[in-house]
Amino acid sequence: MKRIKVGMLVFPGFQLLDIAGPRDAFAEVKVLSKGEGEYEMLTVGTTRGAVQSSSGLTTMPDRTIFDECPDFDTIIVPGGLGIFDAFDDPALSSWLKRQHKHCRRLSAICNGLFALGSAGLLDNKVVTTHWMDVPRLLETFPRAKVEPDHIFVRDGDIYTTAGVTAGIDLSLAMIEDDFGRQMAIDVAKYLIVYLRRAGGQSQFSPLLESQAASDSNMVAVQQFILENLHVPHTVASLAERVHMSARNLSRIFAKECGVTPMTFLANARIDAARRLLEATDLSLREIASRCGFEGTIGFRRVFNRRLQINPMDYRDRFRSKTVRRDGAEHARASR
Repeated sequence: MKRIKVGMLVFPGFQLLDIAGPRDAFAEVKVLSKGEGEYEMLTVGTTRGAVQSSSGLTTMPDRTIFDECPDFDTIIVPGGLGIFDAFDDPALSSWLKRQHKHCRRLSAICNGLFALGSAGLLDNKVVTTHWMDVPRLLETFPRAKVEPDHIFVRDGDIYTTAGVTAGIDLSLAMIEDDFGRQMAIDVAKYLIVYLRRAGGQSQFSPLLESQAASDSNMVAVQQFILENLHVPHTVASLAERVHMSARNLSRIFAKECGVTPMTFLANARIDAARRLLEATDLSLREIASRCGFEGTIGFRRVFNRRLQINPMDYRDRFRSKTVRRDGAEHARASR
């Protein structure tokens, strides 16, 4: 029997699904391989005694970082709000450094990679994490090479993922490495998930995080853009509406919103198109027209470049059970 030992770290406030998802995926290998292969999984606590997850459920670790542990093939570090209290613990960093010397692969789910960073394991590594934690990651570990829109990244023996359910993507990739593609497909079928999800995190995260403060003059610019996505805006035309020069508008907008006016416009158009694809049965031609794209070809090209998935595939995957026929509320929904 092929047996692979996996150590799963747990700390106070860890995300339960980051551990439960991979454990369930790995457990199916023994069943589906009919006993020819399995993962031997042990939980390792950063503290002694029961460890409470962020959801309130507790687990009793099989070992702690202060105990003697077997030679793990794979280490998985979950994410969770508790990581920000745990990641710079010298004892944890020391344990991860020792494990990294001997294990075949060291992985982190969601913001669990902060613990890897504190152990000095992210320097010059290409990594990803939950899109909400990207700014903090860049500030805390500037030598890490962050790919903010990826769901899963492997750089040598370091594996990192986006948030929560991306741990299942990670486990399926590992199963494919260890037991072959067909086994990974069989596990994915059993769990009713995609073997590999198309696209990146921006499919699932808000694209319009750059809202101006309510007392800013830029609110009027943003509102006008959102209500007139079909208009061929320019910086000059937007500046004219608020009686500013194009240069001054660009400077103030970027300072207060974090993006340029044209980037905000592009984000707004994509976000509105996403919502129309999800909630209406409008044709691609009509969606392109309403959202200000230059025809269906241009719409497909921009949408695919931004989200790494074409509009029809996106609609198939995220279409609401209840759809509108006119899409009349798309501008309001995109705010």
